[in-house]
Amino acid sequence: MKFVRPVVAKAQFLVEEARKRWTAFGDLWRRSLQLRVVVSTLALSSAVVFVLGMVLQMQITNQLLDTKDAAAVRQALASRNLIQSDLVGLNPGPDSVQTRFTSAINKLAVGGSGTDATTAGAGAFEPVLADGLGSSGAGRVPSVGPLEDVPRGLRDMVENGDEGTQIHTVQRGNTPTTLFVVGLPISTTARSMQLYLIFPLTAEQRTAEVVQSTLAVGGIVLLILLALIANLVTRQVVRPVRQAAEVAERFADGTLHERMHVVGEDDVARLAESFNEMAESIQAQFKQLEEFGQLQRRFTSDVSHELRTPLTTVRMAADVLHASREQFPAGLARSTELLVDELDRFESLLGDLLEISRLDAGVEELTAEQVDIRVLARRAHDSVRAIATNAGSPVLLDLPDSELTAELDSRRVERILRNLLANAIDHGEGQPVELTMRGDDDAVAITVRDHGVGLRPGEAELVFSRFWRADPSRNRRTGGTGLGLSISLEDARLHGGWLEAWGEPGHGAVFRLTLPRRHGEEVRESPLPLAPAIAHGPVAAVQEPVAEEEPEEVELTPEEITWQPAEPVDGPPAEKSPEEVSEEVR
Repeated sequence: MKFVRPVVAKAQFLVEEARKRWTAFGDLWRRSLQLRVVVSTLALSSAVVFVLGMVLQMQITNQLLDTKDAAAVRQALASRNLIQSDLVGLNPGPDSVQTRFTSAINKLAVGGSGTDATTAGAGAFEPVLADGLGSSGAGRVPSVGPLEDVPRGLRDMVENGDEGTQIHTVQRGNTPTTLFVVGLPISTTARSMQLYLIFPLTAEQRTAEVVQSTLAVGGIVLLILLALIANLVTRQVVRPVRQAAEVAERFADGTLHERMHVVGEDDVARLAESFNEMAESIQAQFKQLEEFGQLQRRFTSDVSHELRTPLTTVRMAADVLHASREQFPAGLARSTELLVDELDRFESLLGDLLEISRLDAGVEELTAEQVDIRVLARRAHDSVRAIATNAGSPVLLDLPDSELTAELDSRRVERILRNLLANAIDHGEGQPVELTMRGDDDAVAITVRDHGVGLRPGEAELVFSRFWRADPSRNRRTGGTGLGLSISLEDARLHGGWLEAWGEPGHGAVFRLTLPRRHGEEVRESPLPLAPAIAHGPVAAVQEPVAEEEPEEVELTPEEITWQPAEPVDGPPAEKSPEEVSEEVR
């Protein structure tokens, strides 16, 4: 068992290493056009070279064997004619047969074997004479020469009076030897004898091996040359494409002056010219859009600033009228209250427009400090308490028991929470609004959930658009400007955090704010999930009487108290309506 575990561990390591290498090769294969072209060319060329090599080898081998066959047969016929006269009057006795066979074999060896120009290609051979129908005792066939090297099938054929050839492999020593055997019958007065010529195919085998090795080496060299040629040709095509991709990536990153080098007049040059023309057109349009955006931001900022002065004058006059409304008739007093309400909304809209202008211009800066975020949540809750009471949507706080601090701009984060709570109350359909806060070592997350109409598919990305409304016919309860969520999203981005939305029809909506606990760090994961656990099914909207919340007394330390701008009031303070409390809504 102790020997099996290391083997299994080694096998698992090898399998994992092979899997990693295969994955890396797969990634390289998908990314590199040059690699795909070279490998494809090499694979197809290998198949072609292999087929051609096999065909050539077979043709050469067959040609060698055909030549050997023809020369061997001619040699066998010449040898038979040479010894035919010595075997005509052969006595069938064993001693006479053996003597005559020896004499004939010697004649073939001494007499040049009948070699001439027609039999010169046959090469060396070993003659064998045998009397296949006779017997010399103990079942042995009278013969001279290595009869055991002649295959049994060829012997039977020749003993029946037929001529034949056969390629046969025998074991000589420890080396297998391939032989080409030719068998011919020889007529005598007694009966037919058999002549066998055994030709070793050693020379032909060496020739075939040389041809095979030459074809293999030539094929490998050819494949290497084809791979190099394919690589060079592909590189000429892929290099401009890679350069175009690099230029396009730099262009997409914002370097709009990047252009491709135009060389020659081929297809790649036309591609470079077209790309440069497109880049110039896009750069011109970007420049035009930037100028238009700057003009728009400047116009918004200038108009907002210019409206400040007349708005202040109108505000002072409206406050005077509002303070004296009890002296007016009922209709005029109501008009004075409506005037003050709309002035509040107009003033909030101007403030939001100025804030958006500063955010668009990129001049906003964070004043980060160590703050207990629970205090900011309580402040935001106190600011929307009157709205929640009027709408019948109590705000439920789920805060950590211990202090939860982070480096952030308290004014901006409190504004985000106030906007989210006011938005949830406005769309909560009188249902409770839940604010949950959690944190870990790296981030803090706050979710605000309502149980109202929810969001349709695709609206989660639109809720942060400026002046966007899910239902344009729906009346706002809080009198917001339509810029609150847009400003909240930009405030979250300034902190390096996220502001996300989720919603389903009939299940309400959830807004999640995730901020890093240390300024400048990146948020990787939120401590709270975005989508809540909901039970899908029929939703019965039952509204129960909501008891008016008693004002919660929140004790703040001197470090937690921030300056809040006072509102201009002439005369005794007027009671504010709940609609005047919220600043921004969806």
